[in-house]
Amino acid sequence: MKFESQLLKGIAPAVVLEILSRGPMYGYELSQAIEQRSSEILTLGKGTLYPLLYNLEAKKLVKGKWEDSPSGRKRRYYSITSKGKEQLAAQKAQLKELAAGLKFVFGFGVVPA
Repeated sequence: MKFESQLLKGIAPAVVLEILSRGPMYGYELSQAIEQRSSEILTLGKGTLYPLLYNLEAKKLVKGKWEDSPSGRKRRYYSITSKGKEQLAAQKAQLKELAAGLKFVFGFGVVPA
């Protein structure tokens, strides 16, 4: 199922920070990790991912660093900063509350009385 772009846009920063909290990655690798971890439900194309990474970097939530890959190509590896970890923790708490609220609204997991 593909999600409306506006719906995904709201959670994409938290998703990227969560994946980067597991270790540095370059853009394509990050995109693949998001797809894999979400069972291919969430996808971020390069037209969405790179502007998001630049925005997160401007906010000092991630930092990018050029490195040589094993193939000899230069790649920009992104890692989460301590400020990014704080932001991620706050966003995860909000998402947890949102999920609980959605369960009530839509009746997910609620046993009928």
